[in-house]
Amino acid sequence: MRKLKGRLYDRWQRTFGRHAVRDPRPIAAESPYTFFIPSEDRLAAIEPGDHVKIIIASIPAGRKYDAERLWVKVTDAPGDDIIGNLDNDPSDIPQLRSGDSIRFKRWHVIDYIWLDQAKEERFPVIASKQKWERCLVDRQVLDGTARIGFLYREEPDMTREGDKYPDSGWRIRADVHQLSDEECSNPASDYIAIGKVLNKDDSWLHLIDAPVGSAYLRDPDTGEFEKTEFTAGDGDGDVS
Repeated sequence: MRKLKGRLYDRWQRTFGRHAVRDPRPIAAESPYTFFIPSEDRLAAIEPGDHVKIIIASIPAGRKYDAERLWVKVTDAPGDDIIGNLDNDPSDIPQLRSGDSIRFKRWHVIDYIWLDQAKEERFPVIASKQKWERCLVDRQVLDGTARIGFLYREEPDMTREGDKYPDSGWRIRADVHQLSDEECSNPASDYIAIGKVLNKDDSWLHLIDAPVGSAYLRDPDTGEFEKTEFTAGDGDGDVS
């Protein structure tokens, strides 16, 4: 029955469904440490033969995803517009197929592959803000209900064989003054990319290269982080 419903839904989507190219700029503004968009000079240089990646949203939303990141082979690039053909099949947008023509703006592009790979040498190198090494962080920091109150860096011990990104050793705790008694008694944490923490609270970015053994406590009056000798082994700071 479920498979039949899925086939009927896909048929309805192919007949009546629409799509829209999503503007990536608000995403980049909200998540600067985990989301990349090309520089303006690179966007201006896109031309026929290049491949570009855009975000396409299904209307109505698909069964699994509300949007997908898809590659397009550029066939024309007049002014601010880009015209091309989808270069891969969407996973959950049955109203679109590889080869379909699509038109969008240059600022819709989130990634590119030059036909002439030497073209990248024309542009200045821009240091990436993305931070993909992992850390352990209190969940309240991620959901925005509390700011960072204490952080320390220990010897990385959570990296597993085959992990694409290693453990940084950073352990990041929420400000206890912003937590309920229940949250303090039953802490919950996540092992995620440092960039996702910075998207929520980057007030500690200037400390990110501090060596193992470093620990910092936020002054509740000034909001500034101050170096402390307090470490994970001293009890309350233990994240286990």
